[in-house]
Amino acid sequence: MSVLVKAIIPAKQAENTQTTQYTATNCKTIIDKFTATNTTAGNVTISVNLVTSGGTAGVSNLVVDTRSIAPDETYTFPELVGQVLEPSGFISTIASAATSLTIRASGREIT
Repeated sequence: MSVLVKAIIPAKQAENTQTTQYTATNCKTIIDKFTATNTTAGNVTISVNLVTSGGTAGVSNLVVDTRSIAPDETYTFPELVGQVLEPSGFISTIASAATSLTIRASGREIT
């Protein structure tokens, strides 16, 4: 068994459509940190789904539901820390406004 610590979602702007941000490809993944920083002058919301292999983002796998992030705030998502993605599971997000939140996640891939 090997463990690779890495940025599973390198810093990027979140989309305002449901978007797969990371897939646990041929590994299990433990989420260690997930952040979103609001770079705009107004509140922006984000929802995060942790989806199992073969699934789709929906209410049954919604972990963070429309979390409002204030201007210049960085939220650290304690709800996601320690969560495990099985092989082919994925992280999907949707923001209320495109190019308004910078997201980043780090974790451990276990093979």
